[in-house]
Amino acid sequence: CAILDVQAACQDAIVTQELLKEGFHRDLLVKVELGAVGEDAGGCAVAARTRLPPGIYVDPYELASLQQHNLTKAVLIPDVIDVEAPEYLATNLLVLLYMEPDPRCSRCFRAALPVHGRYHRPAEESEEALVVLKSPEVLVCCCDNRLSAECWKSAEVEAPCSGQNIGPCQWYSVTHKLAYEESILQVPVGLRQHSSLVCVVTLLATVLCSSLILAAVCKYGHFS
Repeated sequence: CAILDVQAACQDAIVTQELLKEGFHRDLLVKVELGAVGEDAGGCAVAARTRLPPGIYVDPYELASLQQHNLTKAVLIPDVIDVEAPEYLATNLLVLLYMEPDPRCSRCFRAALPVHGRYHRPAEESEEALVVLKSPEVLVCCCDNRLSAECWKSAEVEAPCSGQNIGPCQWYSVTHKLAYEESILQVPVGLRQHSSLVCVVTLLATVLCSSLILAAVCKYGHFS
């Protein structure tokens, strides 16, 4: 890593967090513009640490595929996730999302991560459940860098610098300004008054499909 001349005056980082797309399957886009590392942040690793509420999760198998193709880098805590659990049986998820430099800005970083909404309990009136996603904590690791104690505070994070298994680094938490305090995910939910209709339709569909499978087996199956 290159040695950076840190400005004595502290400048807050600017953080923008967006949920892209619609429905259950979204992309979490995080952008960070550092303000306390001078004009060039090329020698720094930047990560966003965020807590996902029970209504949102990251698919570890999808994440592994993306990391295999070098499309994203992230650490999930815990790393074992029940992707089938509904919102009321799930727990919070801690995500450390490693960010890539933005070629259009020497102090800017960005990263995207696929997230998915969980099924919620049926509601009485509203057809949507609101899941609130708080703004992430910004973490920075600058190798061989004279960091200003007034601008940075040590963060208790045991994680590699760049998402690779090369040993933990000393991360620092950065004070930052929020473009938005929080992001809202609107998840479609069913209505309680439709429960009887859904049960009847589901039962009829199950009986019909089972009958078709049984008829096909009887017609084309070979029995000794």
